[in-house]
Amino acid sequence: MSQPKINLNEFANGALAERVNIAMNEVYANIADQNTDPTKKRKVVITMVLSADEERDLAMVDIEVKTTLTPARTVGSKIIIDKNAAGQVVGQELKSGSPGQMMISQDGEIVSDVGIPIDVVEQAKYEVPEVEVVQDGNVIDFRATSPSAAQR
Repeated sequence: MSQPKINLNEFANGALAERVNIAMNEVYANIADQNTDPTKKRKVVITMVLSADEERDLAMVDIEVKTTLTPARTVGSKIIIDKNAAGQVVGQELKSGSPGQMMISQDGEIVSDVGIPIDVVEQAKYEVPEVEVVQDGNVIDFRATSPSAAQR
């Protein structure tokens, strides 16, 4: 006696075929994604778990469809690390490719290595910060810079 065949397109009212099609579309999208490695392998796994009852005349079937996709490639950049006028360590993305290298922005403007317009950089060089002069006896502290100093 031959075993009856199961039509996988109609199994579970078509849910198996539907889930396989969804999984395949995920794989297609992952392959088409320019941020992934095209040569890496992707996987679609169909798992059917059957659990029989005590009489062994009925089995419950759980269907699971999983995909293993290729992750997006990493993206690198460079950050310039320096100290500001207050001595705090600061960082900013290097956009020109080389520290100190000026470049032309997409708008045609000359900008610094971190993308700040040169006229803004030059203006900041010549600005004198407000400094609070604290005199304690014969000692003058020129380092004290507090927002309240500007108000006095």
